[in-house]
Amino acid sequence: MTAVSHLYVHVPFCAHRCGYCDFVTVSGRRGQHEAYVDALLAELELERSRLAAALDTVYLGGGTPTFAEPRPLERLLRSLPPAAEVTVEANPETVTPALVALLRRVGVTRVSLGAQSFEPRLLAVLERRAGADDVRRAFARLRDGGFDNVSLDLLYGIPGQSAADLERDLGCALALAPEHVSCYELEAKPGTRFTHAHGAELARQADSTEGYFELVVETLTAAGYRWYETSSFCLDGRRSRHNLATWLGRDYLGLGVGAVSTVAGLRWRNRPGLAAYLRSLDAGRLPPRELEPISQVTRRVERLMLGLRLDEPLRLADVEGAYDAGALARLERLGLLERLGDRVRLTARGRFLGGGATVELLAEMPANELVVSG
Repeated sequence: MTAVSHLYVHVPFCAHRCGYCDFVTVSGRRGQHEAYVDALLAELELERSRLAAALDTVYLGGGTPTFAEPRPLERLLRSLPPAAEVTVEANPETVTPALVALLRRVGVTRVSLGAQSFEPRLLAVLERRAGADDVRRAFARLRDGGFDNVSLDLLYGIPGQSAADLERDLGCALALAPEHVSCYELEAKPGTRFTHAHGAELARQADSTEGYFELVVETLTAAGYRWYETSSFCLDGRRSRHNLATWLGRDYLGLGVGAVSTVAGLRWRNRPGLAAYLRSLDAGRLPPRELEPISQVTRRVERLMLGLRLDEPLRLADVEGAYDAGALARLERLGLLERLGDRVRLTARGRFLGGGATVELLAEMPANELVVSG
């Protein structure tokens, strides 16, 4: 069995659950932070045989990992296998000088800071606790603490957001000169309180988001950032190695409540119930899981869909049988796709169409074969 080199660790705790969020999160629960780290480390021991001795990447996501109590957070980070890239997600209001010092001494190499916007009224719509000054203060503290690899997350398509608002957000982000920027279209899941509150505005604004996306790409690439993935931009050599591994179809192990793993042709997801997760691992058992075998066809379809999000070419041999040759030729004629020997990639025009061009390229599959996880 090939050892896995990429580890994701889910820390679900947040001060507050934002209305648009659909991740596995719990608010507060400070009294459970130690117990949760105990459970994570127990799961790690049960799964350690799957991991390489030294990892390429470790990624702590959430939730808000930096909302966790300092002692259990430090214990967790010290107990994880060493890795070339260790990323921790952080909300700006949690970034204190003490936290920065903690992250540095336990070997964190990269911090992903959730800014989302710099506009106060848009942050209020998103129910974010941090303001623009909190983002700037957090960024300065990370720099003062020696972090030279910081990513900023931004959203566009926020209810009430104008193109001028987005332009100002991008300007504020660029003024900080982060090594990496992730800029996502806001997706509000049906049935959430956010959709109930802002559904009409989200529908009205849907037609604007394509123009917003183009503004994001034009602004960041003009500032010298590489548009290396649909929603991701970086300075030279600063791609997210962890996320890149996922887009390239590498195996990864996920620990924690709700975490997903893809290993050796099998995908599983730990169920999202925190109490059941803690009980199982306290008893020395793996947590309840949902299992999905991944067929060769499904793996190739996923490789095609994720690979075409990148600016680097995709080997056709890696996705044989997953694409329609006629559609490929048609997209090439339309200037949406280009061939580079035995590889292909979407052109800038094709990338602006995003998933539309990719779906056009997919070969027809039997219904029981086409299982693509998000």
